[in-house]
Amino acid sequence: MGSLVKEGASSSLMTEFLEKCGGYAVVDGGFATELERHGADIKDPLWSAKCLITSPHLVTKVHLDYLESGANIILTASYQATIQGFVAKGLSVDDAESLLRRSVELSCEAREIFYNRCNKGSWDFDHVGKASLRPVLVAASVGSYGAYLADGSEYSGVYGEYVSKETLKDFHRRRVQILAKSGANLIAFETIPNKLEAEAYVDLLEEEGIDIPAWFSFTSKDGVTVPSGESIIECAKVADSCKKAVAIGINCTAPRYIHDLIISLRQVTRKPIIVYPNSGEVYDGLNKKWIQSEEEAEEDFVSYVSRWKEEGASLFGGCCRTTPNTIRAIAKVLSCESPTPSKLKFW
Repeated sequence: MGSLVKEGASSSLMTEFLEKCGGYAVVDGGFATELERHGADIKDPLWSAKCLITSPHLVTKVHLDYLESGANIILTASYQATIQGFVAKGLSVDDAESLLRRSVELSCEAREIFYNRCNKGSWDFDHVGKASLRPVLVAASVGSYGAYLADGSEYSGVYGEYVSKETLKDFHRRRVQILAKSGANLIAFETIPNKLEAEAYVDLLEEEGIDIPAWFSFTSKDGVTVPSGESIIECAKVADSCKKAVAIGINCTAPRYIHDLIISLRQVTRKPIIVYPNSGEVYDGLNKKWIQSEEEAEEDFVSYVSRWKEEGASLFGGCCRTTPNTIRAIAKVLSCESPTPSKLKFW
């Protein structure tokens, strides 16, 4: 496997968390889909982050839906929440920064509501009938520069010759600093479409005094490369080199590619692997619509989980177009195969 970076002190968070979960953990599912199902209008450059302004109660509702479906990790509604994006909508910088903090606060509040329900008797029951107070982490979601552009480039990884690593660091810096100090347990760098952005994230974690760990999750359209055409292996090496990275994985990718991608990641890292694919539908970034796949259905997606686990993944969830039902089914698969988890809270 070659020379691998030794796990730093920050890695203990994920290691201990997975132990408390019984060795495997469940991540939540699609957020925008659920917001729309509850009546939110997110046809906006801010996408799901619009609800931080217009309907924060729906954000809390979706978090709770996923917690009640078995999620151990909930991601904040900040994927497309950027200072630059909020300012473009007419907000002040101070208001934009407050909304970033609010995305974490809403997740933490949902976790508290969930635990309070458990303490009042609405316990979470595992599939052997034992009650447990499930460990839950809050991950602050950071979408790519392309997600802010809202022009489809998050699915191509091509930002143009004038976008350098320094450009990306300048774009993400303040956002990452705020999210890191807002009460989240870790940062989730999601849907990374190229190697350059991963390098920018590593620099920010190591240069800006960020005091919480992170996971790096790439996206792929072919099971071999990221959208920019660079090897997933080379991109994963960048993430693995970062001592603050506590998991590396894949999201926003068709389920049929996940198996081979896990094998590729295992060649370069000993860190836990996280996978949370799309439902199987394909997104048309230019026309901004989902196209039904004839090859995959949500039921097939869940049937893959045991195989992904056998290949070495430790954290499982869903991305676009997945629902609480998806997460409930994943949790059921894992609970039927895993040891009884610890009954201790973890945050």
